Amino acid sequence: MKQLSRRQMAWRAAQDIADGAYVNLGIGLPTLVSDYLPKDREIVLHSENGILGMGPAPKPGEEDPDLINAGKGLTTLLPGGAFFHHNDAFLMIRGGHLDLALLGAYEISETGDIANWTVEDPATPPGVGGAMDLAAGAKEIRVILEHNTKEGASRIRRRCHYPLTASGVVKRIYTNLAVIDVTPDGLVVREIVPELDFSQLQDKTEARLTLANDWRKLEAPAI
Repeated sequence: MKQLSRRQMAWRAAQDIADGAYVNLGIGLPTLVSDYLPKDREIVLHSENGILGMGPAPKPGEEDPDLINAGKGLTTLLPGGAFFHHNDAFLMIRGGHLDLALLGAYEISETGDIANWTVEDPATPPGVGGAMDLAAGAKEIRVILEHNTKEGASRIRRRCHYPLTASGVVKRIYTNLAVIDVTPDGLVVREIVPELDFSQLQDKTEARLTLANDWRKLEAPAI
């Protein structure tokens, strides 16, 4: 079984972003999505530290140390992009002006709860950032995360064990093994990586899954 790499996960999530969408990319894995946006769509990226019109990561030799995203990673600005105070960036979030937020997470529950700000470990400081504002203010929340921990435990659970960021907000989950929708009837699997069958995916998932009638193989280009 070949799992998706982190960049392949970011590529897959990018393919679902609609033309004309205003999107916030969460700290960590979601920031990679900016490198794989479809070229035929106009997608406007927002960053809570005060950017609208954020571009992909800079090419070698083109880095600007003053131009960073919310996770302090180097980024670029597209033509027409703008800088502003982070208070204004949060007003955009809280005012409901973002179509989508793609967030990372420690855990997701079968009802769409998200836990992504603390693991309650003194060695890992908590980081609330803008996650709670985004979970409440964006029109849609999707999550990108590894399907299991390094120890093999499921990150998609019946209920989250870590403190919640928000309840019932997640609509779609992208992992290195599958694409899963959160529906009123539970978690519905839309795509699975080749060489992994549904029963094996369920064995790796604490929450109960249902396989969509029109499911397909989850494949991504070599990146």
